[in-house]
Amino acid sequence: MNDRVLQAMVEKISLELFGKLFRHKAFFNNRLKTTGGRYMLSSNNIEINKKYYEQLGEEELIGIIKHELCHYHLHLEGKGYKHRDRDFRELLMKVDAPRFCSTLPDRPTRKSVRPELLYSCTSCKQIYKRKRAVNINKYVCGKCRGKLIKINV
Repeated sequence: MNDRVLQAMVEKISLELFGKLFRHKAFFNNRLKTTGGRYMLSSNNIEINKKYYEQLGEEELIGIIKHELCHYHLHLEGKGYKHRDRDFRELLMKVDAPRFCSTLPDRPTRKSVRPELLYSCTSCKQIYKRKRAVNINKYVCGKCRGKLIKINV
């Protein structure tokens, strides 16, 4: 799929679901990393992350397009186009658009990025799970005030 096919798809969805013309540009932006698409307030264009189409298919792409078109049409009508606005949420439900896009399969989750660190008290054997490193020379066990040691997993 290229930008021309995407433009035609956005125009078709806009006319069928919203009953309004899409008069601006829709195109793929390969620089998008954390979002499926975005509506640009200044230019009224819609940018789509191509990875979502490649990895999750056309159904996900249609959902992203519907979501961005909700922003587009509400903004041009002078209504609440932000995620927290009632107008936006009602239009999302009316056209059956997702509020958030799915997570890409190749994108690492937060849990896999940061390993869990384990500490143990030498006196009472209390185990502490932490995401950030603890200075064992400065901190002691909260239960018995014993010395902490790091456990290698």
